[in-house]
Amino acid sequence: MDPISDMLVAIRNGHKARLVKVATPASNLKAEIARVMKQAGYIEDCFVTKEFPKQLVITLKYNEKAVPAITGLQRVSKPGLRRFVTSANVPAVLDGMGLAVLSTSKGVMSGKEAKEQKVGGELICTVW
Repeated sequence: MDPISDMLVAIRNGHKARLVKVATPASNLKAEIARVMKQAGYIEDCFVTKEFPKQLVITLKYNEKAVPAITGLQRVSKPGLRRFVTSANVPAVLDGMGLAVLSTSKGVMSGKEAKEQKVGGELICTVW
């Protein structure tokens, strides 16, 4: 029902199983969410395969002791209840140590970028 939640669950399950890579059906929005997570340092890499059906392959990030970089993921805005925030109301995840992912009129960006550019939008998920 919710493809973004499916991607987040695939990442969560991949970390629990200590997988290096996880794959999920590709979409532009999911690729942009993964790009923001990569920029913030929560995942190692992401790319969309060329063959049909297209897959978004996400390389998970671990430290030298095999501890995952992501300890928690939460889907905030859901298809049944959309959550929109203004630039002033973007939440600080773990007092700034986490990441809020927003879909704005200027594209998908982190909460920190949205505050800097003074744009609000749909709060897709939080990562910590």
